[in-house]
Amino acid sequence: MGAELKNRSFTREERRLYRERLVEHLEMLGALLRRGEFDEGTTIGLELELNLVDTDAKPALRNLKVLEHIADPAFQTEIGAFNIEFNHPALQIEGLGLKQLEDSLCAELNHAQERAGDAGTEIVAVGILPTLGRSFGTTEDWISPGQRYAALNSQVLEARGEDVLIDIAGPERLRFHAENIAPEAACTSVQLHVQVSPEHFAATWNAAQIIAAPQVALAANSPIFMEKVLWQESRIEVFKQAIDTRAPELKTQGVRPRVWFGERWITSIMDLFEENVRYFPALLPELSEDPARLSPDGHPSLDELRLHNGTVYRWNRPIYDPSGAVPHLRLENRLLPAGPTVVDTVANAALFFGLVRALRTADRPLWSRMAFSTATENFLECAKHGLEATVYWPGLGELPVVELIERHLLPLAASGLRDLGVAEDEITRFLGVLHDRVVSEQTGAAWQVKRLHALEDTGLERPEALAAMVKEYAHHMNVGTPVHLWPL
Repeated sequence: MGAELKNRSFTREERRLYRERLVEHLEMLGALLRRGEFDEGTTIGLELELNLVDTDAKPALRNLKVLEHIADPAFQTEIGAFNIEFNHPALQIEGLGLKQLEDSLCAELNHAQERAGDAGTEIVAVGILPTLGRSFGTTEDWISPGQRYAALNSQVLEARGEDVLIDIAGPERLRFHAENIAPEAACTSVQLHVQVSPEHFAATWNAAQIIAAPQVALAANSPIFMEKVLWQESRIEVFKQAIDTRAPELKTQGVRPRVWFGERWITSIMDLFEENVRYFPALLPELSEDPARLSPDGHPSLDELRLHNGTVYRWNRPIYDPSGAVPHLRLENRLLPAGPTVVDTVANAALFFGLVRALRTADRPLWSRMAFSTATENFLECAKHGLEATVYWPGLGELPVVELIERHLLPLAASGLRDLGVAEDEITRFLGVLHDRVVSEQTGAAWQVKRLHALEDTGLERPEALAAMVKEYAHHMNVGTPVHLWPL
């Protein structure tokens, strides 16, 4: 959840002033970067979006009640009334940092699960909740209360000028118009944060972009939306379409979508912030009282620039954070789905942190040998087909993504994690989970689709089979066994 807003509609004058402030803030950020006034730390962090279901495995629109029972500020609302979000504090990755992350996540989620039970609900960590049915998004009850969510909904629809079209073709076809942006709420993710110094940011972002394809193939966990079997990671396309402010004519003209992979390799973090201001009209142009306001720690707050940055939904997003003794920069990796288990989540995180480190420090940048358009094509191919995808990789040509991951990327990630000081036993354990997942080719998405069809083969209709599958999924998730070992 972003910061709450005061307004849900905005005047023409407010929009003009907001644009002027964005330009001012770009200049202020550029000055900060030139002076080098940033924390050089290397912390990691994590945000986890979660679904709430009732005893029938259907979405439970009770997030405010559940949050009252959890009573922990680390848990917050998300846009969907059936969603909550957990924000894990930053920690160091070296030594046993990944194990500490796993233990902390287990403890926090077990506590939240117990409290959710007191509210008559259960927490399910999955990229898209499979039991979202035909009534999903038909009323505003699906959206959490609050000015920010109301403003986001109204501004997207106003900019678009018509209802939101969801049109996705996979093994099955889904096409419908939504009266609000509730389909965005269907997309629940894990967001990984890594603190980066200004001089290393461009290389880190480029590395994150190039590994996005194998990342999403290996972590795929969103194969079903609105009772249809779509992409292995349907969340990628659902999210893009749900928050699309472009009318069809603007798409034809080549106007960029707000959910954006990007279009070029970068040389500085400023490239990304400048693109955000240059290409995207303000979606939530709420003005702060003082454009030169300082944070409580005495650093430029850049409120308008940070708010605008939060409404451009890059899969790898730049973050300027003015908190702390010294401000810092982070890369927010947003493309992973939630779930299936804590150990799977931390293993996915280990791959990201290790690969980004190894590629960033390589003598010859990998992105100097790959067109950005190829990275984009790889990403979409892996979102559609998961571990059955074929990708292009510099020096290797076209090859199955499973071969790329097993023979090349897992050893590279291990090298990066060693460079970060991660304990060898932890490297072996978490990357071993990923190795076994590759060998079995059983991701969360693959398991869901196979179980759904098996349940339908017993005579269950699609809604009943989905509910039964989600109940099985929730059981395995709570047991905590890695998804490659889940029985079919």
